[in-house]
Amino acid sequence: MKLKTFKKFELVSKFKPSGDQPEAIRQLSQGLKEGKRDQVLLGATGTGKTFTMANIIVEHQKQTLVLVHNKTLAMQLYYELKEFFPNNRVEYFVSNFDFFQPEAYLPSKDLYIDKDAKQNIELDMMRLSAMNALTTRTDTIVVASVAAIYASQNPVDYAESFFEFTVGQILSKRELLQFLVKTGYIRNDIENAPGTFSVKGDVIKIVPGWTANMMFRVSMFGNEIEMIDVLDTLTGGIIEKTSKVTVFPAQAYVTPEDKLKIACANIRQEMNERIKWFQEQGLLLEAQRLEQRTKYDLESLEEFGFCSGVENYSAQLENRKPGQRPYTLLDYFEKDFLMIIDESHMMIPQIRGMFNTDRSRKQTLVQYGFRLPSAMDNRPLNFEEFRSLQNQVIYTSATPGEYESELIDNKFVQQVIRPTGLLDPIIEIKSKQNQIEDIIDQINLRKIKNEKVFVTTLTIKMSEDLTSYLQERGIKVAYLHSELKTFERSEILNDLRKGVYDCVVGVNLLREGLDIPEVSLVCILDADKQGFLRNTRSLIQTTGRAARNANGLVIFYADTISNAMQETIDETSRRRKIQEEYNEKHGIIPQTILKDISETLLTENARKNISELKKVRGQKQRKEATQKVIDELRKDMLAAAKNLDFETAATLRDTIIELEGQKYS
Repeated sequence: MKLKTFKKFELVSKFKPSGDQPEAIRQLSQGLKEGKRDQVLLGATGTGKTFTMANIIVEHQKQTLVLVHNKTLAMQLYYELKEFFPNNRVEYFVSNFDFFQPEAYLPSKDLYIDKDAKQNIELDMMRLSAMNALTTRTDTIVVASVAAIYASQNPVDYAESFFEFTVGQILSKRELLQFLVKTGYIRNDIENAPGTFSVKGDVIKIVPGWTANMMFRVSMFGNEIEMIDVLDTLTGGIIEKTSKVTVFPAQAYVTPEDKLKIACANIRQEMNERIKWFQEQGLLLEAQRLEQRTKYDLESLEEFGFCSGVENYSAQLENRKPGQRPYTLLDYFEKDFLMIIDESHMMIPQIRGMFNTDRSRKQTLVQYGFRLPSAMDNRPLNFEEFRSLQNQVIYTSATPGEYESELIDNKFVQQVIRPTGLLDPIIEIKSKQNQIEDIIDQINLRKIKNEKVFVTTLTIKMSEDLTSYLQERGIKVAYLHSELKTFERSEILNDLRKGVYDCVVGVNLLREGLDIPEVSLVCILDADKQGFLRNTRSLIQTTGRAARNANGLVIFYADTISNAMQETIDETSRRRKIQEEYNEKHGIIPQTILKDISETLLTENARKNISELKKVRGQKQRKEATQKVIDELRKDMLAAAKNLDFETAATLRDTIIELEGQKYS
């Protein structure tokens, strides 16, 4: 196994810690040195939590996993950390599918739904790059979604499948080609696609599975490697000449030949035992179904080392015992790694929910003979397993959840001072009587100052009805809820900033991640109701949407003051007081954040095509039209990513995923 390269993390930034960042960094660093397993950073919106975390990484000098519940926020964090650590490895690990429909069976309808997925080669390359970096470098940060807790290959087997070529090495061309095939590379003498190789005489070109920008040209003389060149994949020009190169596997799952033979024998044995059990129960259809499917997969595995749905045999391929947890991305980190869980009040419940959802679906497939029982061990980690793999953890949130709060007995590390001087918004309570008339007055007052308003309701129907009424009263308003597509939501918010709308009415989407500095007022209807949308955590998060404007105000429309309302008022007042004292001490006058307004996140051509999609009726024609829009968006996304415009790239990425889902549904 290749030893890891040691290099120190180096933070590159023109800024220095300010506000209460230095104290937060000091406390968290001290806690890590003392061996504390769990710490919580209570960081208000806009206080620079990412910069604080970057300083902690430099202090700690350990491989770091940053878990994020939302792929758009994950991409933002990824690019921010890449800018902070340009000389180190910052990687991105999320699901590698544009569209994914899991295999399932609905007994009530006798309906089998085959797995349908469209793999994204760019994301797949980034996943492989993350695994390669963790295996070879100590200075690695990985920003990951919940995909980090799903099954992956044994990191020891993965590391052993690396191969280092050096000039002067004695190696037959046959041995080299056999290695490439065994590690997932496919011969392709026509196209230089990632994960392929081509052969012409004594020259072998290898396009790595983790990048599409370069390839290796290995020139042989007999059984000796005579020369190694790194080429530009597109132009074929020489980037550099090198004496040594490491070739990583082209696929995440690579099973050595000896282990594959044992695995196939074990799969066959399990199949025979399960068929016998079905027959004894009189379930002949299930027995036949299982035998036919498994034998087909075995033939493919024995011939090619791979089959469709190979992940369902991962437990056998890795020789795991029944019930034994799978290997995941977490196993690729060194034992003393640091884990940062961003927006932990959202991420922890998401991790908790993955296991049971997956298990319920797999149990039905096994029960009706679509899969072997061992397929249930191809799964995400349960929460206890996830917890056992943690070393030291920092949870960050403006509103920590009960779980992480109890872990540290509510002894938070606090970061509530914004270097910009902006205060948490003032909160007013008004009666529900004549609330709509009051909202109209408030919108008109802010319209004069070119400020915007968010209004939150409890249901989609309420948001639509309120929007219709406000439109009748001459208010420029739009509604925003989960049934709208990503590109529609993005366009509405962009139009709000540009002045097309003065107000947006929404439900639960007006929380984490919305950065609209023009919004100076948030109106919360039915603020005194009980439930998830009006608990303390949700109210504080929603209140934060007005924290980027110097005139920030939140109005609770309620007939009583609930405990959640009072706790929100108390916490917001506490934070305002701390910020006011800081501003007075340093002579800071709060200023509304200035943020450029992009003309549009979609090209005019793509917008036009999306509009035309709604008019297409035929299924075949709709697929063709959808693909046209997807191709247009992908060009825009790659251009945005190249220019480090991560917000636009993330939004376009979401749009592509949704359109892929429409195309395949």
